[in-house]
Amino acid sequence: MSHYRRREFLKFGAALPLAMQSLSLRGETGAKEKNPPKRVIFICNSLGFYAPNFFPSKRDDFESSTYLKEIAVREKMTVFQNLFHPGMETSNHDSEKSFLTGVPRPEASQFVNSISLDQVLAEKIGRGTRFPSLSFSIYDRGWGCSWNSRGVAIPPMSDERKIFDRLFGEEDLTARRRQIENDRQVVKSLYRDMERIQKQGGDLTKIESYRAVIGELEAQLKHQEFWLKTKKPEVPDTLSNDQEFAFSAKVRNLLELSKLAFQTDSTRVITLSLDWIYGAITVPGATGGWHTLSHHGGKADALAKLSRIELDIVRNLNRFLSDLDGIKEGKGTLLDHTTVMIGSNFGDSSNHICKNLPTIVAGGGYRHRGHSVLEKPTPLCNLFLDLLHAHDMDQESFGSSEESLGLLS
Repeated sequence: MSHYRRREFLKFGAALPLAMQSLSLRGETGAKEKNPPKRVIFICNSLGFYAPNFFPSKRDDFESSTYLKEIAVREKMTVFQNLFHPGMETSNHDSEKSFLTGVPRPEASQFVNSISLDQVLAEKIGRGTRFPSLSFSIYDRGWGCSWNSRGVAIPPMSDERKIFDRLFGEEDLTARRRQIENDRQVVKSLYRDMERIQKQGGDLTKIESYRAVIGELEAQLKHQEFWLKTKKPEVPDTLSNDQEFAFSAKVRNLLELSKLAFQTDSTRVITLSLDWIYGAITVPGATGGWHTLSHHGGKADALAKLSRIELDIVRNLNRFLSDLDGIKEGKGTLLDHTTVMIGSNFGDSSNHICKNLPTIVAGGGYRHRGHSVLEKPTPLCNLFLDLLHAHDMDQESFGSSEESLGLLS
């Protein structure tokens, strides 16, 4: 990449590599913590789950759910029913942009997002790890669940092999040092641009934008320099190369990478966007276009195929949760110290309805309640506020929150 393109690339905050966006210095200490650290992963299944197969038909009876009866660690999870994001009535698929922010009307031409929940938590618990946060997705479309403090999308990574190499592969340290030095020059150029605008009496908003980007880049550079001196963990390559069921293998691999990243304490905050892809996919028992099938219109044949896709996703999630719970850590397991939130921007993707969002919180050491049916439609951001409080963040509100649910204590 040329110096000019690199400068524009960083200036507009379009892709600070590997979700290193941060307003404060990370990796300021490599000291080991006494107790296992808290971790969190947010998983957005962008086409949701067919509600009659997802929610238990009998209160607190997971065996009455076609999907959830597949999950082995049911005693360590809570399923929430009757959550929604206000202001999404006409947002359709754009609603995914607000999954972790709660900002209404993401379909509007003048829409500006806000910081996503994962990034707020990364500022609290991301210190001391090589990657303050990581963002993964099924395919490369430029955005996923994660948004920085300026409401700019943090581009997720989608190539499993490249992610593995980035997390655990050997690096060309000479090239990395050269890139860091080049980025230092970019920062100097941005300082000169900002000073010129100030002298010309330019727009204060533009000046503040420059100041924010420069602050992020300087923090990123210090962070990279710190971790450049630290050897990466060595882990076996356990990624699947299943070509017959490539979609299922990709979901499995992204979850496997998440597990390895947590297990090696390479990061403590992850987002995973299971964003729908064009064209047909094949899972055990069905082949079809995931998006097309999601608009099933109640047709039995389409629902049968869709349920196969969704069940395959649930089985991969079950494997992930079970793996975390099988890794001993401190007085508990990795799952006990990891909050796993699984949800969607759609409650009914067939009709693009953003009500009654399928939501699971697993692990985290919480007092889980099994099946929690809220009395009335409740902002999802109320639950987000609970998660912030559970991570010792004393915030009065987040997004569209009205009050804390108090259901994770």
